[in-house]
Amino acid sequence: MLDQLKGLVKEYSADAIITNPAIPNERNDEAVDLASTSILGSLKNMVTNGNISEVENLFNTTDQNVGNTAAANNIKGNFVEGLVHKFGLDQGKAGQIASSLIPIVLSKLVSKTNDPNDKGFDLSSIMGSLTGGNMGDMLGKLTGGDEKDGGILGKVKGLFN
Repeated sequence: MLDQLKGLVKEYSADAIITNPAIPNERNDEAVDLASTSILGSLKNMVTNGNISEVENLFNTTDQNVGNTAAANNIKGNFVEGLVHKFGLDQGKAGQIASSLIPIVLSKLVSKTNDPNDKGFDLSSIMGSLTGGNMGDMLGKLTGGDEKDGGILGKVKGLFN
């Protein structure tokens, strides 16, 4: 999951990171890694802290409005802190970088996750990454991840047939 997310960040980081004079060229990969881990780490913290609804709202929002969600603001804030700490940027410059990169990456992540024809990202795998596999396994079992019996919901449905 992290590698896929890094690829997505790298794909959309040209203006915010790659050609940005505030980020030295020899540290571009480090900045891409920081953006990726900020996204994944922030989502994981939201789930761990019981703010699953914020993550759910992120993935249920149209991609044009993703940047206005509580999750996006949380991620941008964490990325800004990382840029200030790791790169010595001032808050304003770090905020500009985060505001230009995070919403587009989240928009693409949400779009790809919600596209049934795009197998690169799926919500079950994302939730599994955020919960150490537990939530993803649980979602799979509930929705029929166990092919033999149709999952837990299949068993419950069988009681009424």
